[in-house]
Amino acid sequence: MVSIFLRSLIFNVLFYIGLVFWILVGIPTFLMPLWGIVTVAQCWARSSIWLMRVICNIKVEYRGVGKIPEGPLIVASKHQSMWETFALIQFFPQPLFIVKRELKWIPFFGWYIIKADMIGVVRGAGGRSLTEMTRRAGEAVRRGRQLIIFPEGTRTAVDAPPRYKSGVAQVYVDCGVQCLPVALNSGLFWPRRTFMRYPGTLVVEFLDPLPPGLSRDEFIKQVSAAIEGATRRLVAAGREEQARLFGGVPVKAKQSS
Repeated sequence: MVSIFLRSLIFNVLFYIGLVFWILVGIPTFLMPLWGIVTVAQCWARSSIWLMRVICNIKVEYRGVGKIPEGPLIVASKHQSMWETFALIQFFPQPLFIVKRELKWIPFFGWYIIKADMIGVVRGAGGRSLTEMTRRAGEAVRRGRQLIIFPEGTRTAVDAPPRYKSGVAQVYVDCGVQCLPVALNSGLFWPRRTFMRYPGTLVVEFLDPLPPGLSRDEFIKQVSAAIEGATRRLVAAGREEQARLFGGVPVKAKQSS
């Protein structure tokens, strides 16, 4: 555990140094089209994933990449970690996120969010904010962007019961495009609310796309069943691997010690 602690500490220091580096590299993109800032963000994602492998012995496996449709798309991903908020960017040419409006106030980082035309929302603002969000999301997706959205609305612990929000169904109905469900087990390796990073194989699985035209209830039913079923399978496999790496000691005990 001492080795994991030191590796985690080193990784986090280098991760944020890398973030500052790519923020500086990206300054010229303020004068460029969208592809400029997207390219820099993708380089940041790949370099961070490389650091994870080299320092923390976290390998990443991507499954079902061939299922990713081209063009306008909703990407509905399980959300266990900060990891997927940057890692998924590398697969989409025009990624779009819905973010807290306050993030736009952060110097440089917030300016890049504005430059990339991300959708800022005020949490807790009620129905009017949701209506505006879905309108802007629908317009952007129909122009060809790929909306990466987390249906549960926030990061959840690996074993937490799923709570899918109705807002993602409204966005899906308004956009009128395919939805790509994404399952993962990132919370085993990059848990929320801790700086610890645990070794193993982080798996991301792109699932069969859902067609446009489903009702809101049917969409929630199908997307949640697909994501949760695959996620349970990936988490179980990840835990088995970690148990072998930790000498048969349960991963939960290791992580809480």
